[in-house]
Parts: sequence; structure tokens; C-alpha cells
Amino acid sequence: MTVPQPPEPIPGARLLFSLDPSVSHLNHGSFGAAPIAVQRAQQRLREEMESNPLRFFTRGLVDRITHARRHLATFLGADPAGTALVGNVTAGAAVVLRSLALQPGDEVLTTDHGYGAVALSVARECARTGAVARTVAVPLTATDEEVVEIVRAGLRPGKTRLLIVDQLTSPTARLFPVAALVAVARERGVPALVDAAHAPGMLPASVASVGADFWVGNLHKWAYAPRGTAALVVAEPWRERIQPLVVSWEQDSGFPTRVEWQATLDYTGWLAAPVGPFTLRSLGVDRVRAHNAALAAYGQRVVGDALGVAPERLPEPGGPAVAMRLVPLPPGVATTLEAARALRAEIADRLAAEVSVAAWNGRGYLRLCGQVYNTSEEYDRLAVRLPALLGRR
Repeated sequence: MTVPQPPEPIPGARLLFSLDPSVSHLNHGSFGAAPIAVQRAQQRLREEMESNPLRFFTRGLVDRITHARRHLATFLGADPAGTALVGNVTAGAAVVLRSLALQPGDEVLTTDHGYGAVALSVARECARTGAVARTVAVPLTATDEEVVEIVRAGLRPGKTRLLIVDQLTSPTARLFPVAALVAVARERGVPALVDAAHAPGMLPASVASVGADFWVGNLHKWAYAPRGTAALVVAEPWRERIQPLVVSWEQDSGFPTRVEWQATLDYTGWLAAPVGPFTLRSLGVDRVRAHNAALAAYGQRVVGDALGVAPERLPEPGGPAVAMRLVPLPPGVATTLEAARALRAEIADRLAAEVSVAAWNGRGYLRLCGQVYNTSEEYDRLAVRLPALLGRR
């Protein structure tokens, strides 16, 4: 089988970012990268804030946040009245967990593809309330139908108080059939929280089409917003039950303002956030998605070939718009969280390449992303140099 051809670069796209050109930035999915236009918009807002902090915070800031939220909710295909801006997906998940008022004997169900920090948040809330955290194992090669049946079997009506599923998983780059999973949960009377950390900007599905009780996604990854910008979308029946982690003077304003307002936070990132989707639209949303997915597929294949991974053993993402791909590492490499972090740092230091390395179910995986500032030569260089580095371990 031949290696797929990389996509043609989008003219001028790389110049929109201020990334260090001496480094191959192949891990957009972790922290994203804000375009220069977004950085400048936020800097102007910071200058406004620092020129007169009292005026900035006390005259119209809540209305400005509301205006930004409306733009972002429209981009996501969500109801602005049911959308709150939060710092990230983990923060949004913590808000939902705390608002459920879990009790002893209640259960929170997750899969083994979930994000580690969200799992820690579930564990903390269950320990605090006496609830139980349960995890179902989903094979990496499971079909969508098998995923639905595994989750269906794990739900316990009357005991399961929340199902948490990922739209696109962080450690395994797996696209889950979240609309079908939400429907199954609703049949069993179980509310569902969709962790959509990687969905905004990358995936075409609107929030409304998922139909979840709770949906939370980062805009600072694939939608080019400043870091610390995420959206928590809550279905109408739950909105008045949602409580912030920290009470503020806007507590009596109800959802979403009571969740968003925390006095002296730096809100400039949220106010500048609409410039991110605007930049994405200026490049062409469908064009960017197709480019990024094709580039990630190319990178997966050339690096997989270099490591001797047969094409049929390269995990498939389950959708054409997925711009993250996995490459299995040799047995015994990066099999623990500590070893994965050490290998990621070594690749950065020795190969000048930023990647993600995950330890999942006793196996190490390299996760590669594709973004408009990447070139096929960056994956080629990694493919040439990585085998020698791994051979020394």
C-alpha cells in the first residue's frame, strides 16, 4: 500500500501564527495555538483593562461577555441562553458534577477513553459525596454499534446519575457516536455529559445535533480562541440547577451569568475569542478541516511505516474530519504516564518536535495532529529520526 499524498498547503496560513519555526509543532490538540490576529485582539483588550481597571470591570463587562458568548454559541450551533463560558472542559465538567448533588449509592459512568483530569474530578466528587465512579472498557477497535452496546450494558437505571462520554477522545483519538450514546442514556433515564474538548472547529456536528444534557468543548484548540476559553452548554431543564464552583455577586442572575462571573478574572480571552472562529472562517472552515485531517493521516502513515507498524494496525479515527491520529509505539515503550511524559520531553529536546505521548491500557501511543501551520516535511523528519531515538531506550 502506498503512503497517502499530503494535502497542498493553504497559502499564507503558516504566517498567521507566531510559532517558533525551529520546532515542529505536531501537537495542536493539547494547548492549541492562537493566531496573531487573536493575540493582538486580546492584547488591545488587556491594554484597555489596565488603562482603567475600575471602568473595565464595572461598566458593561457582563454585557460584553454576553455578546461574545452569543457569537461563540452561534458558531457552535448552541442556544446562547443555555451556554456559559468557562476556562476549559475540566472546569465545565466539575461544575456539572458539583451541581448534580450526588449521594451515597449514586454512580457516575465513564469509559476508559476519558480524559485523565475529568476522571480525577469524578473521583474527587464521588469521594466527597459517597457516590461510586464506574468505568467501562471500550476496545480501540470497537465499532460504533459495539460502543453503544457496551455503554448500554454499563448503565444502571436508578443508580447511574450521570454518563460521561467523549466526542473525540484525547488519549486514543477515537471518534465516539455521541448522539447515539446520548439517546441510549435518555432511554434509561440517565443524563449525559459530552466531553467535546476537541470538537469546536474540528468537527462539523453542531451542539444541538448531539442532544446532550450537558456538553462542554474547548474553543482554544481547533477554533483558534485564546487559551482558557470553553463553552458549557446545558439543556433547558437543568439550567437553574447549575451552580458555579465559586459564588460571586452575580449569583442571583441565574445561569449562565452566575457561572461566568468571578470578579477579577482576566476576561480578555473570552472577549477576544470570536476573532478565532472569524479567522477559521476566513481560511474556509471545510477547507481547513479537510487539510488538517489529510495531513494528520499522512503523518500517521509515514511515522507508522518508519516504526514498522503495518498500515492495518494503525488505528482509524472513525471520521474524515479527525485531525488527530495515533501511532502505536514499540512494546514496552511509554507504558506508564511517567514514561510517556519522559518520552514526550525527550522527543521535544532531541528532535525539536512537540508531540503527544499517551500510555493507554499498558501500551504507549504517539498522537500526531495536523494543523494549517504544519508541513509534510515535519512529519518526514520525525519519521527519519524517531526510530533511532527509540532504539536507544
